[in-house]
Amino acid sequence: MSMSDAPAQNPMLRRLPLIVIAVAALLGAFFLRDYLTFDALRDNREALLAFRDNNYVLTVLVFIAAYITIVAFSLPGATIATLTGGFLFATFPGALFNITGATIGATAIFLAARWGLGEKLSAKMDSSGGAVKKIKTAIDDNQWEALFLIRLVPAVPFFVANLVPALVGVPLIRFVISTFLGIIPGTVVYTSVGAGLGEVFARGESPNLGIIFEPAILLPIIGLCVLAALPIVIKALRGKKGL
Repeated sequence: MSMSDAPAQNPMLRRLPLIVIAVAALLGAFFLRDYLTFDALRDNREALLAFRDNNYVLTVLVFIAAYITIVAFSLPGATIATLTGGFLFATFPGALFNITGATIGATAIFLAARWGLGEKLSAKMDSSGGAVKKIKTAIDDNQWEALFLIRLVPAVPFFVANLVPALVGVPLIRFVISTFLGIIPGTVVYTSVGAGLGEVFARGESPNLGIIFEPAILLPIIGLCVLAALPIVIKALRGKKGL
């Protein structure tokens, strides 16, 4: 066995990235929960704006790197980071920076999960029979639709939408494309809230983070979910009819 094959055969080494992410998430939840908050953004807003004005490109790079880190290690503060993107860079290009950071961070978790567990689990599901095999086949037959659905539905936790595709053998390119496009609606909404934080700060109020569940926002997202689910429903009906 060659040296390059050894790490691939060592289960502990394969799971090391997932272990690091899990440990970082636990430590972050304990030590960073009081720092990545709306209050911290409010208290440091003038310093952040001054730094952005003097170092715009550097601010963009640091912000995207920070967003990637928050998502990749499942640290608290992803919503605050999205608001910060809008606050610093307006709805556009703030939304683009947010989506880029979130997609890269999500891809890091996806790769760690697939390398550590996903490939082996997916192979076992493929070789199994009965209900497990049927579930895996159903997922494989509707990957694009399922990927967009879990991104569009606000109730699906982001880290769950990152892990599940890795565990069922979704190809990397499909994951990246569906993540980038699927998170656009929700990200644009929260980025626009962040873009209006100047007025919120001036009034001494807190942002309305439940805005995504208001009818004017939620109904169009539900419409997108229906469109994503429609091919799955049609395939299921055709299968029952033997078409």
